[in-house]
Amino acid sequence: MKVDILASGSSGNCIAIRSNETTILIDVGIAKTKIEKRLLEVGIRPNQIAAIFITHAHSDHIKGLPLANKYKIPVYAAVQEWKSINGVDEDLQGIKRPGKFMDIKGLLVGAFRTHHDAYEPLGYTVQTEEGKKLSICLDTGQVDTEILAAMRDSDIYIIEANHEPKMVEASDYPTSVKTRILSHIGHLSNQQTAEALTRLIQGRKEKIYLTHLSSKNNMSTLAEMTVMRALMKKGLKKDKDFEIEVV
Repeated sequence: MKVDILASGSSGNCIAIRSNETTILIDVGIAKTKIEKRLLEVGIRPNQIAAIFITHAHSDHIKGLPLANKYKIPVYAAVQEWKSINGVDEDLQGIKRPGKFMDIKGLLVGAFRTHHDAYEPLGYTVQTEEGKKLSICLDTGQVDTEILAAMRDSDIYIIEANHEPKMVEASDYPTSVKTRILSHIGHLSNQQTAEALTRLIQGRKEKIYLTHLSSKNNMSTLAEMTVMRALMKKGLKKDKDFEIEVV
């Protein structure tokens, strides 16, 4: 299984996952032309994409959906999220339900509910025929037991480490925006992400990607250090027991 994070953050999110001859995208939150360019840069032709899965219908996750119509790629999202998705040809629209698995040419894609200010946001798991598992959890204000259960035993974790609460509180954002970010339907703080990963990482040299960092309310070194300290406190060592990258 190979992962290419083509975009991450409030300006747009797009993740390519491939195994053998199958490639899928999780979110397409940057312009279609940028997605095409970045796919080609990592050796993927856009017409090779087997499916697109949407976590939720905020613009930084769906901006590039014209890609689907151009290349006739099926798009899957939760039932309620289709209320906010326009412009996808009707014959390409699919429903992704939590707890149900779909076989996309050898990639088994599951979904779980997350907590965000959208109609029906989802996280995803992807499993290969060889038994490798990847979990993606973006845009959620909390990580509950159901999310942990769905993500458990993954080889690759892609999870947001959006902000440092003190930086949010000291920012010039309006109070309403601060409240939203810090709420249970907002975004994960570095500490929340660290706590979740201490419950998930087993020391099997799992790969961690910290994503969706706020450009104003976080720093890559701070996010990485917060997670590393929590895992080291658990007795795990970087590079020996786990790998970590901030994107």
